[in-house]
Amino acid sequence: MGKSEYKVGSYTLSPYSVLMELCKSELPENLNFCLESMLMQSYPPTDLVLVCREGLSCALKIIVKSFQNEFKDMIHIVTAGKDVSVGEALNIGMDRCKCEYIVRMDSDDISKENRCLKQMTLFAIKPELDITGTFVEEYDTDENRTVSVKRVPVLDKEIVKYAKRRNPFNRQTVAFKKNAAQSVGGYSDAQMFEDYDLVVKMLMNGSKGQNVPEALVRYRIDRQTIRERGSLRRTKAFIKARKRFRKYGFCTLRDTLPPCIAQCLLFIMPTGFTKWFYKKFLRSSK
Repeated sequence: MGKSEYKVGSYTLSPYSVLMELCKSELPENLNFCLESMLMQSYPPTDLVLVCREGLSCALKIIVKSFQNEFKDMIHIVTAGKDVSVGEALNIGMDRCKCEYIVRMDSDDISKENRCLKQMTLFAIKPELDITGTFVEEYDTDENRTVSVKRVPVLDKEIVKYAKRRNPFNRQTVAFKKNAAQSVGGYSDAQMFEDYDLVVKMLMNGSKGQNVPEALVRYRIDRQTIRERGSLRRTKAFIKARKRFRKYGFCTLRDTLPPCIAQCLLFIMPTGFTKWFYKKFLRSSK
């Protein structure tokens, strides 16, 4: 049975591409586990497009080359200049994806083996959907234990409402129709919030979304992750993104102010407060 004829019950699953972006700061062991998790899916991809920035370390290049040698017909490497933004890199990669359905993945996270099977099954059951996602498990790399689950709204009406204040999809779990994404211009230069920006544009254009109510991706967190959540860099990018969404006409001032105030609070408070805030208000226990 060919990949395009994979069936679940009476439903025929469409083939899909995996889209990833790789920068020089990635740890080689993280990339290794990530690629392995995507290429060994119970329903495997037709192709995996990896957009590599210039300046990758020798160790990263070795891992990329080893996987490329093992999966010759599946992995396609695209080289992007060091000055290319994340959004531009993802658009370049999207153009190279062979399939109409594209599964996004971050280079330092791990997909469970049935992640893509479940998302592609959801697309088959509900062909009107343009974007799907899942919950994520956050695990502490310092202690190698799951610490929380990030849950997001499941149904389309809830997703649209939630999107006005927060991203209704966990970015490393998103899968979408290529045509629906490119029809709104693909990814933008919304630094650190490229995926959220794409979701907003797609929803505004009438795209339908749904999340699988199950944690199908494992997301790494460490002390640096906690610090970054309250950093000046993220705070500036967050406020800029919120202003962008208001300019689109997607959000009102009432939608914009509360999340911006919360982000500013994370910036001025110590790291311990950020950790407590996420656990108390933005995450649920496992």
